[in-house]
Amino acid sequence: MTTPEPFPPAPTIVIRTSPQISAIRLILALVAILVALFLGLLVLLVIGIETGPVALMLGFVTATIPVPIYISLVLWIDRYEAEPLWMLATAFFWGALVATFFAFLVNTTSLGIVYSLTSSKTGGEAFAAVISAPIVEETGKAVILFIFFFARKEEFDGVIDGIVYASLSALGFAMTENILYYGKAANEGGGGALTLVLIIRGFFAPFSHPLFTSLTGIGLGLARQSNNIAIKVLTPIVGLLMAIFMHSIWNGSAVFGGGPVFVLTYLIVMVPAFIILLVVIALALRREGQVVREFLIIDLQRGVLTQEEYNQVGSILGRMGSSFNAFSRSGVKGWRARKRFNQLASELAFHRSRVARGVHSAKQDCVAQEAAYLHALQTLINELRGR
Repeated sequence: MTTPEPFPPAPTIVIRTSPQISAIRLILALVAILVALFLGLLVLLVIGIETGPVALMLGFVTATIPVPIYISLVLWIDRYEAEPLWMLATAFFWGALVATFFAFLVNTTSLGIVYSLTSSKTGGEAFAAVISAPIVEETGKAVILFIFFFARKEEFDGVIDGIVYASLSALGFAMTENILYYGKAANEGGGGALTLVLIIRGFFAPFSHPLFTSLTGIGLGLARQSNNIAIKVLTPIVGLLMAIFMHSIWNGSAVFGGGPVFVLTYLIVMVPAFIILLVVIALALRREGQVVREFLIIDLQRGVLTQEEYNQVGSILGRMGSSFNAFSRSGVKGWRARKRFNQLASELAFHRSRVARGVHSAKQDCVAQEAAYLHALQTLINELRGR
């Protein structure tokens, strides 16, 4: 058996194996939360005025019940390097509270302007749905993606990260939007209308908003993975434009075509697009597995990782199997330790990948960061092997 090489001296950077909260970040987070809640309450107030309190509550309940299921499906995608909980929550509530506020404000304003110019309420509604809404809503949902892309390079590594952040932002937006649609249906048509809208929006097309915004996320993910300047500049722009275009087609099919065209668009555009998105996710997950195996091979060669540990951490099935075995042997505590090991090993691999591609801050001490990851990983290895 290969003797592990000695680790470097105690690192100057400490990688925590459990969450740590700083006072300054907590205060800033609380301020941001209060602002977002204020904007969200304004939206709910307007919806309540339009639908009435009873319909508002019905809309709120029916819109929020399936959300945990959709979020769980999105988070399951992120198999190799799970993103920080605060960033996932920020993306979701940005879409639910902030993006919806500005979309409602701009869309309502654009509807009013077109109506005043044309004296046609139908024309104003069509413009708001087909032109204004796709541009404003996709841009609003995408803002948080661009913020993460530029401000948190270490947490935005590729296509999977882009899809996860985009889907959560879109799910938050769709949830608040559905409160309005479900509330209006309950107020205007009673239980039958609410059931119909719930079936259409909640079961047949719950992925529409995540699908649109994921195109922007994919564009940003491709930009992060590439060193080609043209790709870095163009793919985020193309992704956002494609999101707007798809959103416009979807809304336009309902506005101009009615039921038959809407169903046809669903079958020949939305369903194939969703299948293509699943293929993209599968390919992106395969790439992430390759990154983990490529940049952890050195740890296998020098004996830090056993062959079994290396094989397990480099595949989705291996990770799931090791987590199940840890739970079977040591319960929840063992499962959590194995989960932290998988996460930390992936973070080390993606850190090395970013350094190899030059994707890091000029102020970052990459050597010290690597040493910190190695020491934290060794601590978890000792804990797991001691069980």
